[in-house]
This record gives sequence, structure tokens and C-alpha cells, in this order.
Amino acid sequence: MSTSRFAIFVDLENCGAKASTLNNILDKVKIRGDILLGKVYGYTDRFSELKELLLSNTFTVVPSLRHGVAQKNNADILLVLDALEVAYTNPLIDSFCIVSGDSDYTPLVGRLKSMGKFVLGMSRSEVASSIFINACNEFQFLETVSSVNRDKRRGKKQMKDEPLDDAGLNKLLEGILAEQTDNDEMYASELKGVLLRLRPDFNEKSFGCASFGKLLNKLAAKFGTLRVRNDNYNVMVSLNLDAPEAPGKKSLSPENWRSAFCEQLQRYKDDGFERVNPSILKADIQSSYPDYSEHAIGFKRFSDVLKQMEKEKLLQLEFDEQKNMLIKMI
Repeated sequence: MSTSRFAIFVDLENCGAKASTLNNILDKVKIRGDILLGKVYGYTDRFSELKELLLSNTFTVVPSLRHGVAQKNNADILLVLDALEVAYTNPLIDSFCIVSGDSDYTPLVGRLKSMGKFVLGMSRSEVASSIFINACNEFQFLETVSSVNRDKRRGKKQMKDEPLDDAGLNKLLEGILAEQTDNDEMYASELKGVLLRLRPDFNEKSFGCASFGKLLNKLAAKFGTLRVRNDNYNVMVSLNLDAPEAPGKKSLSPENWRSAFCEQLQRYKDDGFERVNPSILKADIQSSYPDYSEHAIGFKRFSDVLKQMEKEKLLQLEFDEQKNMLIKMI
């Protein structure tokens, strides 16, 4: 199967410029294909924690030279010029990832799509323009990207420079398979290719298996969340949708809903997000508690839940220039 070849352009101010957030962005793109070229814009000394990550992923850094009130527009123009230059001069690259929600990039997205390029947009929900979102082939909110990768690390914290154990590898494979939108299953060889993009140091022999197929069967038998089958000498892998859910999963009630909401807001804060769109919070709550409803916790609408939390000083509600509601963590 063909692999997409990406160029990625990151507005550091937009993504929050945290190493964990940038790592999440890179993982999301690597699941979709190879990153052949990367550039970040607006780099200053206060982003020094990103240095090792940028060097290890061979990113080119465009520093922020602050002069005059139009300095942000200068960075925007540089990003547009660089993206178009790559589109016209590098035929290997067929996909672009633009990490910014600014509507000013909409004409760039249109030009790239007219050249047959795939455009993946990413942005914090509080600054994402609906015009830019709808212009992209695919769009991801950074809060959602962070929550997906956080779920893969849940339980034992697994750092990138630490060796994977069986549980960590199984969670990583689950995350890769969950990202597949076109097919329910993948060839084992394709899955291994994606895994190597995420963890270049991976080797099935480190897990006591002579082949990747044997390792997959071992994980499927041990955890029950993967399904492995043979199809004409090809090994196919998918998520086991019949796998039992983790025991002890609670439902939200009028007594415990506050703690669940506050924990989710704290996760956003820990990931470096100061504000989020209410739809992001509701989607994450529904993901953690599939049977969630406002009526079950004593409210008519989700906005009523947020207003009650504001009244109790658990969050602060704000509105942007388009009168869209935003949740500010406090």
C-alpha cells in the first residue's frame, strides 16, 4: 500500500510550543505517512525545551524577529511562501500538515488542493477558524490529539526514550489501528512500517519473537484487544471490537460528575491548553463515559452544566470575537 509523504509547517505560537504537544502532532502525522520535511515558525529562546525534539526530527527553524506590529503577518507570509515552494519544487511530497487555525491560510490550502495535495490542518480549538477547518481535507483539534496520545500512555507512563514493554506496545498498536479511517484492518507489514516511524528502535526480537506476526499473535492472546487473521498468506490486523471493557467503569451521576469534569479540565491544563471549545470537553467526556447525558446528572443542556461549574468557580466562560463560547481553565 502507498505511504503518504508529508511536509509539516508549524506555527509555534498556535500549537502552544510545548514538547508534549509537538510530539503528539508528529505522532499523528507519522501514523499517516513519512515526514520528509518540517519547519517551525516563531522560534525564540523561550522555546528551548523543543530543541532536542526539533533536531531529532530534522526540522528547520525559522526564528521570530520581533519588529513592528506586523511581525505575526511576516511569519504567516514566510510559511505560505515556503509551502508553495515545496509544492512546486518537490514532487516527492504529496501531503501537507499545517499547524495553525488562522483563516489567512485558507488560500494556501486551496492552492495546494488544486495541485492534488492532501492537506491536514491542526489547531487549538480556541483559535481555529471555521473557514480554515472546512477548507482542509482533514482537520484535527490539538486537544483531541493530546487526549488520544494520553490514552495510549494511561496506566504506566511510557517515555519515548524508554524501551516498550508488552502493555505499552499493545496500547501503541491499538492507537495506530484506531486512527485508520479507510479500512477496519491493516496488513501486518503496513502496521510494522507505521510502528517503525513512531519507534525507530523497535525490534520484535526484543519481545522474544522471531517475527512480527508471532509477536502480534502473542499480544492478541495476552490482552485480547487485537484481532489477527491470515488472508491468502497475508497477516491482517484489526481491533477486536468484541473485547470486554475494563471492569469497574463508572457512570456519571449527580454526585460524581463534577470530579470527572474537573479531571478532564486538569488534563487540558497539564497539556498546556488555557482555553478549549465546549464541544471538545463534551466529546472527551462522552468518550470516557459512553452513557453520559445531561439529564442523567440533573441538567437539560450542556451549557447548563458549564454555567453551574462557572457558578461554583470550577471554570470560567468567555466568548471570542465571533461570540463563540470558550472554556477557560482556572
